[in-house]
Order: sequence, then C-alpha cells, then structure tokens
Amino acid sequence: MSFTLADLKKVFSDLASTMERERDALCALDGHIGDADHGIAMAQGMSAASTAVEALPREGMLQDGFNAAAKAFLNAVGASSGPLYATAFMRAAKVAGPRAEMPRHALRDIIVAMRDGIAFRGKGAVGQKTMLDAWQPAAEAAATAAQPLEIIERAKEGAASTSNMIATLGRAARLGERSIGHVDPGAVSAVLIISVLVDAMGDQG
Repeated sequence: MSFTLADLKKVFSDLASTMERERDALCALDGHIGDADHGIAMAQGMSAASTAVEALPREGMLQDGFNAAAKAFLNAVGASSGPLYATAFMRAAKVAGPRAEMPRHALRDIIVAMRDGIAFRGKGAVGQKTMLDAWQPAAEAAATAAQPLEIIERAKEGAASTSNMIATLGRAARLGERSIGHVDPGAVSAVLIISVLVDAMGDQG
C-alpha cells in the first residue's frame, strides 16, 4: 500500500488537530522552563502547514507537500521551533522526492531526514535537553528493523530522559540546574509528531 499526497494531507491534518488538542498541556510544560508558548507555536505552525498542504492539487508530488509545509510553518512560527521544523520538512521533501507516491515504510526515512534537519539547524546534540533527545532515538530505531511502535517508545523514553538534564540551549539554559526535574516541551511535542508519522505507516512500516 503506497503513501500518496492525499495521505500526507491527512498526516498534516492529524498533526494540526493533535497540536491543538495538546496546546495547553505543552504550554504548561513550557511554563516551567520557557515562555509558556510552545503549545501555541506548535498549534499555529501545524495548522498553517496543514492548510498549505491541503491547498495543493491532489495529483501533486510528495516533495511539494513537505516544501509547502516547511514554508507555511516558518511563516507562522517566530519561535525557535519555526526554522527547526521548516528545515526538517525541507529535508523530508528531499527524501520524498518528485514522486506521487512512495512505500509506507519510507516514512522511516522521513523520520531520519527530519532528525537530520533539526540537528543541522539547531547545531545541538543529544543530552542538551531539546527536541533532539526524542528525535535521535526515534530516528535510530526507524533506521533499523525495529517495530513501528518501538520507534514511538524510543521517542517517549528520550523525551522522559530530559527531566534529568540541565538545559544548555535556548531560553531554558538560563535556568541552569533549576531546569532539572522538568521535561523539555519540545521533546514532548516531538513524540506527538513521531507518533502521527508512525501511525501513518500502518502495518506497512
């Protein structure tokens, strides 16, 4: 069973609804170590991305969908997550390529590509209490023969591990050791995104 632009439209619709549903919870998490606006940023960004992808003609290429999402997300989100996810989606576009469909298991490659984009743009590393702490283990699992649900579990474990870390990047870094005991909201929202991508694999992942 192939993954088409119509399926990508559903993925972004699901991402938009998921972030809207979790908006307040993400803002609450961000309130402990940031500006309490991460949920708002992610909800606005994914809503804009979904609208942009939905507007594309049904016969469009997969890369067009990811590139449209990248541009819309960046325009909608001024916070750090804007350029990070815009780059992630652009990297995903390169992997998706100028094709109308791809195997659903290729969503594993999309997860890896998004991790690469985030790591490149953020210049961060695992252990710095960022979204990369969820994306890295998920991408490692996606790149292997791991079962789809294991990809999500690895992401969840990575996000949970940020509670014991001292933030060294972004606004949370100003808190130093006071950031210990709080999970990184970007890592938590990353788990939500990864979960939607894995769900889209279905039993073809």
